[in-house]
Amino acid sequence: MQTVTVSPNLELPLPISICEALHIKPGQKIQVVQLDGRIELIPQPSLKQARGFLKGIDTTIEREEDRL
Repeated sequence: MQTVTVSPNLELPLPISICEALHIKPGQKIQVVQLDGRIELIPQPSLKQARGFLKGIDTTIEREEDRL
């Protein structure tokens, strides 16, 4: 576990090892979620990376009438 210090501007530096492991690049968006007294950071893929992630999904599932 690594520890970082919050800057006077309330910024958190991310350790390089974490950025490399999660393939986080400068300027990339990260979703910040507060959950049960903790903060979770979720890297958001670029549109180029997200393209086609639903390929092969089964669309034959019957939907409820209020969901059509």
